[in-house]
Amino acid sequence: MHPMLNIAIRAARNAGKVIVKGYENLEAVEVEEKSLNDYVSSVDKEAEVAIIGTLRKSYPDHCIIAEESGADDGKDKDYQWIIDPLDGTTNFIHGIPHFSVSIALKIKGRTEVGVVFDPIRNELFSAVKGQGAQINGYRTRTNTVAKLPGTLLATGFPFKQKYHTETYLNIFRDLFMEVADMRRSGSAALDLAYVAAGRVDGFWEFGLKPWDIAAGELLVKESGAMMTDFNGGNDHMKSGNVVAANPKLLKEMLTVIRKHNL
Repeated sequence: MHPMLNIAIRAARNAGKVIVKGYENLEAVEVEEKSLNDYVSSVDKEAEVAIIGTLRKSYPDHCIIAEESGADDGKDKDYQWIIDPLDGTTNFIHGIPHFSVSIALKIKGRTEVGVVFDPIRNELFSAVKGQGAQINGYRTRTNTVAKLPGTLLATGFPFKQKYHTETYLNIFRDLFMEVADMRRSGSAALDLAYVAAGRVDGFWEFGLKPWDIAAGELLVKESGAMMTDFNGGNDHMKSGNVVAANPKLLKEMLTVIRKHNL
């Protein structure tokens, strides 16, 4: 196993223990609104501390970008960890058992390690660049369906950017008329992991952050799929507008999305 993947998995599992403990005692969890419709719980913060603490034991000089505590510029600029300690906080605080830990490592600007961990189902999705992706040790492959009819797509509502609602719903309508069905689960990291594992055929969403998608992107790519922005380019980390699917289905999805002049 890649030594840094091993540490990422350890960090994700340590965070998972914090999350499960909090989930079993939700009435004691403190919740605050960071911004409109964007919540953070005391468990998010505790899980992030557990992740950073685990990483720092092995790599004290690495840079860290974390959703709750922001950027911590370490001495070694070549290594950057990107962390979402609890992707799916709204699900978590409502007692819906669908959320995840997301940890990615960039080395000299390229994502080399990615982990998405579902602590409720004990499902660990992991990838190392050039070595494929796995779920609990078994190789994952994305679905190879080439056309929209019959597919199952995942998405996320633009709840932090409700000014996109009309455009989003127009795209949703056009895609929905073509596909078998659509899912909105509440955790973009798990949605991408599910694309990698072939559980859903594709994924699209507005306005995501790097910590939502950094690990998931590597899972997707190492499973035979692609991830782009809404124009089919590579600006998704900056714009947060994400489409992921196998290359042929991705092209079909982009054809629909591009009609809306984003």
